[in-house]
Amino acid sequence: MRALIIGGGIAGSATAIALQKADITSVVYEAHPAGADDRGAFLSLFVNGIDALQAIDAHEPVLERSFPGSRIEFTTSAGKQLASARLDRDVHGYLPGPRILKRADLCGALQGEAERRGIRVERGKRLVSARRTPAGRIVATFEDGTMDVGDLLVGADGIHSVVRRTIDADAPSPQYTGEDVVCGYARKAPVLAPPETFRMIYGKRAFFAYLTTPWGDSWWFTNISGLDGSATAPSRDWKRLALERVFSDVRQATEIIQASGDDVIGIRVYDMASTPIWHAGSMIVIGDAAHAASPNAGHGAAMALEDSVLLAMCLRDLPDIPKAFRKYEQLRRERIERLVTTSAQMRKRAIPAPLQRVLRDFMLPRLLKNGPRNAAPWLTRHHIDWHEKVAAQ
Repeated sequence: MRALIIGGGIAGSATAIALQKADITSVVYEAHPAGADDRGAFLSLFVNGIDALQAIDAHEPVLERSFPGSRIEFTTSAGKQLASARLDRDVHGYLPGPRILKRADLCGALQGEAERRGIRVERGKRLVSARRTPAGRIVATFEDGTMDVGDLLVGADGIHSVVRRTIDADAPSPQYTGEDVVCGYARKAPVLAPPETFRMIYGKRAFFAYLTTPWGDSWWFTNISGLDGSATAPSRDWKRLALERVFSDVRQATEIIQASGDDVIGIRVYDMASTPIWHAGSMIVIGDAAHAASPNAGHGAAMALEDSVLLAMCLRDLPDIPKAFRKYEQLRRERIERLVTTSAQMRKRAIPAPLQRVLRDFMLPRLLKNGPRNAAPWLTRHHIDWHEKVAAQ
């Protein structure tokens, strides 16, 4: 069995590693010439994502490039602490809690690990079409005119997936939520968070979050809504927009943003409530290509890694490709759609109306009094046992 993987980001690279562990050959086709498109953002990789990486023996390179973010603290813009808690650890106690790293470093670690294991990664290869031959094989055609043939095709090509539309011409398009996430890096910032702590600040008009790295920089992000959705992200002066949003509302944020360099970026936030069709014949979509959640829950990367490992396990144990795809969807859809819904609800709660803000500030300490694990154990306590057999039913 030979797989063509479209997209060399988190889901694509991890899928290639997982398929190799399942004794399935693959080649990764990445559209960008220097690797996956990351745009300089950073992310939290929760313990369920680390658990998925450990299932395929690929966690060490990621741990080496990341640092811990083991606590979360909620405050008002006036500095009043609403709640704090230690973030969930692995249920078995041997995996670290959340790790923080730049998206580029996560993609680079996974691509590098795939290549170290002898997996072919072709860069600068943008898919334009894919079709099934009468013999049941998949022919992929790329923008440069080259082609490849495989037994199955995995679309890990992101939120604007070509593979998704190839599978289903009527597939829903991702919807712009009306928000943009702006993030940046303050070198030797004048305001520091406690060690390993994500400090979340709720202002009246703005939400701002930051943490301080072990080397003394502060990594931060804020949400901006109400911008003209037609303008492209690179055309924005994101640092100025972020300062305008937090000015006179979150003093600590103003100081941190002012101390940041010119590498402040904005990322348009999309989501898809549901993608009705994930697979057809020998083609399937995973990761953001199948389920795009707004980033508020912080689990996009972890869910993509879970996708990769479970898809490989299904193909390993159910060699009939359509049956393997159906089983994969059975295992994944409910969990994924629950995450999309949860993340959308969290986005709405970030800057609520005054009365809702009072209710949020009252309820938050009660929800987290025994740690975030009690608020959403289904999310972080997901464990994958690579040695468990995937049953057909």
